[in-house]
Amino acid sequence: MDEEVQALQQNGTWILVPRPVNTNIVGSKWVFRTKYLPDGSVERLKARLVAKGYTHVPGLDYTDIFSPVVKATTVRVVLSLAVTNKWPLRQLDVKNAFLNGTLTEHVYMEQPPGYIDHRFPTHVCLLKKALYGLKQAPRAWFQRFSSFLLTLGFSCSRADTSLFVFHQQSSLIYLLLYVDDIIVTGNNPSLLDSFTRKLHSEFATKDLGSLNYFLGLEASPTPDGLFISQLKYARDILTRAQLLDSKPVHTPMVVSQHLTVAGSPFSNPTLYRSLVGALQYLTITRPDIAHAVNSVSQFLHAPTIDHFLAVKRILRYVKGTLHFGLTFRPSTIPSALVAYSDADWAGCPDTRRSTSGYSIYLGNNLVSWSAKKQPTVSRSSCESEYRALAMTAAELLWLTHLLHDLKVPIPQQPLLLCDNKSAIFFSSNPVSHKRAKHVELDYHFLRELVVAGKLRTQYVPSHLQVADIFTKSVSRPLFEFFRSKLHIRSNPTLSLRGGGVLRILSLSITIYHMYHI
Repeated sequence: MDEEVQALQQNGTWILVPRPVNTNIVGSKWVFRTKYLPDGSVERLKARLVAKGYTHVPGLDYTDIFSPVVKATTVRVVLSLAVTNKWPLRQLDVKNAFLNGTLTEHVYMEQPPGYIDHRFPTHVCLLKKALYGLKQAPRAWFQRFSSFLLTLGFSCSRADTSLFVFHQQSSLIYLLLYVDDIIVTGNNPSLLDSFTRKLHSEFATKDLGSLNYFLGLEASPTPDGLFISQLKYARDILTRAQLLDSKPVHTPMVVSQHLTVAGSPFSNPTLYRSLVGALQYLTITRPDIAHAVNSVSQFLHAPTIDHFLAVKRILRYVKGTLHFGLTFRPSTIPSALVAYSDADWAGCPDTRRSTSGYSIYLGNNLVSWSAKKQPTVSRSSCESEYRALAMTAAELLWLTHLLHDLKVPIPQQPLLLCDNKSAIFFSSNPVSHKRAKHVELDYHFLRELVVAGKLRTQYVPSHLQVADIFTKSVSRPLFEFFRSKLHIRSNPTLSLRGGGVLRILSLSITIYHMYHI
């Protein structure tokens, strides 16, 4: 606590002023937290002074509070490029990051409990710098940090404002910012060292060395790439649900299972929402549970016993695959984009809406995926597939903008694979008016992309449709096959195991993928 107060005073966070009249005074309190290492051991005990932001008055104490954070897809794209180019991945942490933000509003706060100045016991703190707990603190910190990077020659990505790129002649530096956690990589190690020294001279940063633990993601190098997982986080979820000793299952959902709103209400909806919310964050490295988590997430408002049993099955599957994670390996064509798009027509028994799913590869590495219910009812399987194609095309278009900001040339048009020939026909031919005239106009931007030559659509056989795992629950052999094609493994050095048919399917989709990349 003494160190925290001393750091705040040295930073010039506040000045003591007489208590103003008819002005809102924000309270303050101490927050204590135990910081853990990836293996679960205690790293350090931490005390932090925070402002009671819930006493803020909108329009008086703050205006804009939104602060961007880096997208998970952007992190995976940068990891894929770094692994392919064999660039070093370094991790930095900014100490007391929010204290660096400069406030533009007049905010008054009570003196810290236990540290009231005996000379001015009735005075209050006029905040000059941001403090944890203030609603505008994240935004003030981001503006302060981004302004410093811009003075060094960095540019802010338009596709993701938390990505900063330094490009000078042949030198490149990528910087990813998530509040106070930073990932830096580039093709010039000496330039990286020079940049980190400049960063340290401006902010109190801590060099954590090579990337190993970022936002709960555990990263470990492999002989041929990088392996990221959420082992500790998954174990914590199982402990919270008291299922750490449960019997594991091989798939996260029963085959052809469709959850409905009917059923007996679950007695503890708070527990249900807590577990489902935790599982949503687990999908950052576990796309194999994306469809199952999306299914149970649709009943957060009124969960039933059947819904909770479905959550328990997902957790039992996680129990049996605790050491699984996402692998990244060097690619022969690192910037080639290949997407698989699929839809389960009228899969929801309550609303008869379809479920869209896609998986997008950058080179050979999976960087983006989705499992989501469509907003409207489709009158045919062709229409549902066409809507799924449009959603996938939007993500592909965003990824092309991201790669452009990263100064990565795209050698050829992104390839979009679908197992519905009618939907592919709709994407390139303005005919069949009677069958498609009711489709919203915004979905037809897919056709414009294809006509403009910015995107290619092509047919893929259903048994090679990787995105099938994001739209429905499939049998165990198919599930394990698709899971392997998503590069989810417990040990990335082991080859894919399975029966004869599974090996033939794996070989065929690998050849197909490599041919079209």
